[in-house]
Amino acid sequence: MPPSADLSVSVTLAEIARIAGVGRAAVSNWRRRHDSFPAPVGGTDTSPQFALSQVEEWLRQQGKLDEVGDRERLWPEFEALGDRDAMGTAIAVVGARLVREETGSSGSASPPRPGSAMEFPDGTGLSDAQRSLVERAVGLARKHGARETFDFLLGRWLDTHVRQIGVTPRPLAALMAKVAELSRDDEAGDVGTVLDPACGTGGLLLAAARQWAGKVEAHASGIPLKLLGQDVDPTQAALAAVRILLAGHPPGHETGWEVDIRAGNTLRADPHPGVRADVVLCNPPFNERDWGYEELATDARWTYGLPPRTEPELAWAQHALSRLAPDGTAVLLMPPGVASRRAGRRIRAGLLRTGVLRAVIALPPGAAPPHSVALHMWVLRAPAEDGTRPGAGVLLVDAADMQPELSGGTQRTGRAAIDWPLLHRRVVSAIRAEDGDRDLPADHIVVPVIDLLDDEVDLTPARHIPKALASADLGLRRSWNRFGTLLHELRDLTATLSALELSGEEPAGQGTVTVGDLVRAGAMTLRAGQQPADGAVRTGDAPDDAVPLLTVTDVLVGGRPSGWLPGREAWAGETAGTLTVTVPEEVVVVGAYRAFGAWVDIDAPTVLGSQLFALRVDPALLDPWFLAGCLRAPANARQAGTHASTSSRIDVRRLQVLRLPLEEQRRYGEAFRRLTAFERSLREAGTIGRELVNGLTDGIAAGRLPGSRA
Repeated sequence: MPPSADLSVSVTLAEIARIAGVGRAAVSNWRRRHDSFPAPVGGTDTSPQFALSQVEEWLRQQGKLDEVGDRERLWPEFEALGDRDAMGTAIAVVGARLVREETGSSGSASPPRPGSAMEFPDGTGLSDAQRSLVERAVGLARKHGARETFDFLLGRWLDTHVRQIGVTPRPLAALMAKVAELSRDDEAGDVGTVLDPACGTGGLLLAAARQWAGKVEAHASGIPLKLLGQDVDPTQAALAAVRILLAGHPPGHETGWEVDIRAGNTLRADPHPGVRADVVLCNPPFNERDWGYEELATDARWTYGLPPRTEPELAWAQHALSRLAPDGTAVLLMPPGVASRRAGRRIRAGLLRTGVLRAVIALPPGAAPPHSVALHMWVLRAPAEDGTRPGAGVLLVDAADMQPELSGGTQRTGRAAIDWPLLHRRVVSAIRAEDGDRDLPADHIVVPVIDLLDDEVDLTPARHIPKALASADLGLRRSWNRFGTLLHELRDLTATLSALELSGEEPAGQGTVTVGDLVRAGAMTLRAGQQPADGAVRTGDAPDDAVPLLTVTDVLVGGRPSGWLPGREAWAGETAGTLTVTVPEEVVVVGAYRAFGAWVDIDAPTVLGSQLFALRVDPALLDPWFLAGCLRAPANARQAGTHASTSSRIDVRRLQVLRLPLEEQRRYGEAFRRLTAFERSLREAGTIGRELVNGLTDGIAAGRLPGSRA
């Protein structure tokens, strides 16, 4: 493949590593060893950008360019298209071309039927740049595989636009399909049609295909599974169509599945009004106010009441029910507020009285975007053909107590890591009423409908399942295990720190020097944090390249950043001087007296807000751990601040540091490092200790001690 001649297409060190099929450390080593390595064309010193064409040429000359990085070399050029839809449309056209080639060669994917309204892009209207990329991507697919190439491009597109596109994680999609299967009666028959009225890029429909298309009984008649979908975003609808068609069919089932996915607003203009699906799976958009309240006020779908303007999710629930066949099942992902908000209580009561609401399952935070929210899964069942309605109880499951660890160890910007196998076991066991698994907490209950029909009609599982049942068994075991680990760490640190014997008087002639003096002497640089521009800070789920924003408020409430900025924006702001971004081993100081502190930023990069300061030391003159330890001393804050009120500020330049040789600084720095670890473990042990006390108190007060019941 010839190198790109466009110097505007740039790549990072991580992207170069992927192109060459090596680790990032190897690329850094090439930069140090080879003077011929391309010079950066943008970025910053800590996150440089390089011209893709120059990188390709250098790798080729060094014999380091092979087929491993073919797709990686192509992706930056897709990114260079800039516009999200331009990139997505080009990828969809690549997929459509591959579907047609696969259809002509093996028949493993059904082509769009003549006259079908399914969104199946043909490449009309593409720019020259898009058309060139499509041809090159199709050529790569012939060499590396159609499905693999398309999945690579789609995955990169989703990662790039993670803030604008909500995706149902594959494990959650599989769980929703499994819940739908378990919630169906044996008399309901095989699943022949699955509908997702807000399908996005098709993740839930793919999960349905994996759940039902491979079952012999579903295809005994030779009729393929029908997968129907719609999305308001034409680009996502097109991507979903080709994605599912490229997925082919399960081994041994040549019929595969039929696909019909269209673009448009489902609530306002449903393209499948006559469809009655056996299963509806849906992750609808949340909190949309302009969902059609006025124009749809008299719509026949609102059997259980007109959804309030502020309750669009209840419109989606009723829409799903209206598209179900008799005895059909719908599984929807919902924000937790839908279960309790006062505005929706009349509709919730209607769903309960008619018996169509079968279960509400509370998921742990991090199961799906927005990752900070513990979403709910609602299970709905349509009445049978003879009018028979399901039973008089509602299954409530509380799995929200699964506290995920953050991926990335101690990093503050990890994505919640869900224990999916455990979550799957808990939900499946609850639906099957398998209460004998002693490894699982008793986290579910069937509540009679009459008990839920009070003034609030609150369906939140945690309100009806005693906390002791929901989390005591599993949660307490995990807390005791972690508490034991912390006690072990504290014993080791105690042995080290208690052995330190402090002198009874200050050493003569040692003296101190201020931060201001050290800055003037060139031993360090001092940079003040800055408030990002309005609208620049994001919250919720963060992509891998996101840079967290730390503010004084974050420090006051626990030290974990609540917002973040995209990596490129953060580094661009650093280059322009409008943002302050730390690098590893920089010392961060809080200049507000009420939140004063200092630490070595091992989780860098971090964007610092106002009243936060970054100190970057010359390692030949200063040890960062020694510096942070000296600066954070409470006595230092008292002498460097005006403490007339809690809003007083610290003059960071007046903070004092001991005058010590570098080797002695390192000895002090190691003591400070251990003291910091001791403080962190002590704080966590206190938090877990309080949880243990509360959990045991709840359990004992509920009469759960062995042998305590008559």
